[in-house]
Amino acid sequence: MSGRVRLLRRGGRAGLGLLLPLVLAIGWEIAVARGAASGRLLPPPSRIGATLWALAASGDLWMHVEATLVRVGLGFLCGAAAGIVTGALVATLPLLRWLVDPSLQALRAVPSLAWVPLFILWFGILETPKVLLIAVGVFFPVYVGVSGAIASVDRKLVEVGRIFRLSRLALARRILLPAVLPATLVGLRTGLGLGFLFVVAAELMGASEGLGYLLVDGQQFSKPDQIVAAIIAFALVGKAADMALVTLTRPLTRWQDTVRDSL
Repeated sequence: MSGRVRLLRRGGRAGLGLLLPLVLAIGWEIAVARGAASGRLLPPPSRIGATLWALAASGDLWMHVEATLVRVGLGFLCGAAAGIVTGALVATLPLLRWLVDPSLQALRAVPSLAWVPLFILWFGILETPKVLLIAVGVFFPVYVGVSGAIASVDRKLVEVGRIFRLSRLALARRILLPAVLPATLVGLRTGLGLGFLFVVAAELMGASEGLGYLLVDGQQFSKPDQIVAAIIAFALVGKAADMALVTLTRPLTRWQDTVRDSL
């Protein structure tokens, strides 16, 4: 398949992905315009678009987006690194798995908001607790993905490597790494998504900028158009970050021969 045909197919898929939100937006706009709905609690797309435009024109939107992206980026790097290292150690060392994994699995069930008062008490209300809270949200899916991927490596693959007398380093590089990489990348994508979920809770901790702050400000001053505008901004920024992560990591799994495009 030529590069041009592949590009056209991707463009067509992107257009299909935009079809549903466009239909819903146009339908709601028509319903409000014809009086079938008041649009007071859920403003029509025209009002939301005007709010987004006003925020962008004043520069406030870019300031809030930048603050959120910096927090999510730092939290993602810290949480992903800790999750990869911890997951690899727990999966390869049985004693550590028996000792550490039950506690981590229990902590994984703790809601994000439950950490907020403790982090405020420990670290105050500056940037450190916000980044750490996001890192906690990223850590667990990455940890589960890495440890589960390593634990589920086919025993026969390892035995083949030992038959060929591969060293530990060669075994890890040529067999274990390709086997666990796809699940690890899925864990990273899931962790990035949870990073954007946790940043809302993080920006409740005395933030004066960020998309989470826009949500809280809109709720306090009864501005539903600003709330929905912030939600849309979250969706767009989160999707862009996910696409960037997929694009950067796609070369790592180019060797896979999957049926995704043929089903």
